[in-house]
Amino acid sequence: MEFCLRVQLFIPLVYVIALFSTIFAVVSASNEFCDAAFVYGDSGCNVPPSVSSKILIKGGTVVNAHHKEVTDVYLEDGIIVAVQPNIKVGDDIKVIDATGKFVMPGGIDPHTHLAMEFMGSETIDDFFSGQAAALAGGTTMHIDFVIPVNGSLSAGYEAYVEKAKRSCMDYGFHMAITKWDETVSEDMEIMVKEKGINSFKFFLAYKGSFMVNDELLMEGLKKCKSLGALAMVHAENGDAVFEGQKRMIKLGITGPEGHALSRPPVLEGEATARAIRLAGFVNTPLYVVHVMSIDAMEEIARARKSGQRVVGEPVVSGLVLNDSVLWDPDFHFAASYVMSPPIRAAGHGTALQGALAMGLLQLVGTDHCTFNSTQKALGIGDFRKIPNGVNGMEERMHLVWDTMVASGQISVTDYVRITSTECARIFNIYPRKGAILVGSDADIIILNPNSSFEISSKSHHYRTDTNVYEGWRGKGKVEVTIAGGRIVWENDELKVVPGAGKYIEMPPFSYLFDGIDKADAKYLASLRAPVKRSTT
Repeated sequence: MEFCLRVQLFIPLVYVIALFSTIFAVVSASNEFCDAAFVYGDSGCNVPPSVSSKILIKGGTVVNAHHKEVTDVYLEDGIIVAVQPNIKVGDDIKVIDATGKFVMPGGIDPHTHLAMEFMGSETIDDFFSGQAAALAGGTTMHIDFVIPVNGSLSAGYEAYVEKAKRSCMDYGFHMAITKWDETVSEDMEIMVKEKGINSFKFFLAYKGSFMVNDELLMEGLKKCKSLGALAMVHAENGDAVFEGQKRMIKLGITGPEGHALSRPPVLEGEATARAIRLAGFVNTPLYVVHVMSIDAMEEIARARKSGQRVVGEPVVSGLVLNDSVLWDPDFHFAASYVMSPPIRAAGHGTALQGALAMGLLQLVGTDHCTFNSTQKALGIGDFRKIPNGVNGMEERMHLVWDTMVASGQISVTDYVRITSTECARIFNIYPRKGAILVGSDADIIILNPNSSFEISSKSHHYRTDTNVYEGWRGKGKVEVTIAGGRIVWENDELKVVPGAGKYIEMPPFSYLFDGIDKADAKYLASLRAPVKRSTT
């Protein structure tokens, strides 16, 4: 094989280790490539595995968050080996012509719920079906939320390790905190130091189940700071939501519209402000998940303007949908849009798009949490029993491109930043993920800006029977997805297999913690206390 490079290549030891880990994982998984239609069941398609995967992507516009250029990319055994013009290879190498197209890091979805037990049901997409759909849409990694088992973080972690055995793409874990005691505090330390988890989520909503009070939140914030772990909040005032729900039921409003009416934007804004102020009091970074309203966005913008380290994550549904669907006379249609915080009135989404374009919000997730029509029907006659959640893992990359880039609101480099790079930086896995650089993982998409896409429940790759973006047509289609150096989506064909995905450990103390100790020292110096006083 002829392989000519203009510069000598150097791969850091950490990436060599990652390379051999990738090879081991592939060798261990039978049927590396498999048509998704066959592997949704227990049967396989008996495609023999291949240890070596060598791909040359030629002539595309390679886009990173900081730069774009027309160049070639060479991949070998799951790692990016070269990024430079005019790479020459032999005839035995797979060559993809990307002329006129964008070559970008695969998307990283920071917010998903697969195989999650919630509200008397379990999400219909598991770690295989949800990930397969994500790969078809250009997302090559996601971070899912581990829910404790009876409050136990360790038991929750083990349960999710088991659930994730069918993974077909790389993934990481956040951890939810639903109660507080010394065991939880000790388990948090184990999760960070031994299990590769560097973020913990606190629910300020869902009274009676996941909700935590301010005292617990304070303890959690302090522990997160000491561990270098990022505190995350679902920001809605759970006590007020509970009151709002009772009010709607008393008024005879039992349908899906009651869900939105019971938890208005003001309650999201209040909880966001409270969490921000408590995080500021502790002096630890804060990540606000699924920002759905102007109220919450403005609190985040205000805090960031003052210098506080707050990350705001809008989700695709909040950016592109409005709450008119919740008033549809068809219960099943309306119920499919029920999520929390709820989809807001027209105007909120436009404002969130503007905030994302201006950098007031930093990255885009999905809060993918799917239930089928039968599961949603549990709430007929009482909106409080409708399982909360919508889809998004397969659509996110396309909808963000169509809404934000094709419309001219952001640049293609900003697109990479908000769909991939910033997530990798926040959760401390950059540049292994979120970049097309020598030594980075070979998670790459090729997007054709002139090609069109259409979203339909008839063609999506989820197990659910509805899609909240049904009928959406737009420009900018992911034509090729490469995950771990292997082509898993090409020519509208999905070829994946359960067990091929890897768990990505995420170390603590990301860039968000830089200088925290100096700020603490400055605060202590400003106190001018304790004052020495005479006792006579």
